Amino acid sequence: MRFPVILALFPLLLLAMPATAQTAVDTLFDKLQETENPIEAKQIERKIWEAWSKSESDTLDALMQGGIAVMEKGDLARAQDIFSSMIELKPDFAEAYNKRATVRFLAGDYPGSVADIERTLKLEPRHFGALSGLGLIMERLDNLPEALRAYRRALAANPHLADAPDKLKELRRRIDAREL
Repeated sequence: MRFPVILALFPLLLLAMPATAQTAVDTLFDKLQETENPIEAKQIERKIWEAWSKSESDTLDALMQGGIAVMEKGDLARAQDIFSSMIELKPDFAEAYNKRATVRFLAGDYPGSVADIERTLKLEPRHFGALSGLGLIMERLDNLPEALRAYRRALAANPHLADAPDKLKELRRRIDAREL
């Protein structure tokens, strides 16, 4: 007799289950696109970064925090090792690639950074941080059309990125000046 009751309640149990991490990020991106309030946009952006930094593993989350702390202290080789270890443990963790891309950028390893950004974007195509980083690298490499494309994609993912509209205007002006 209990089995029919459980079957009848099953749809309600599904609704009560917590959303997956990806669903939560999708919802945050929807809200980010909809809001016109800059304060709310910053709060949503912070929540997206928090969600991206969660690995569903206490060990990996601790490694993430340690890697960030080491990177902030300037020990780039050690930070890269930590993020590389994270990638070995969980190869589908986009933020580990993004953090390693940041370390590689800071170390001047642009090809390595771009490779990690590409992997980040395969896992999370809306990663506006990785897209902005790609734009910055392309600027440094004097590939202004690719920089412009990357910044446009970043702004499409997050229409509230600070300085992005100005960056787009500046790049467009520089590209136009070269074409004259």
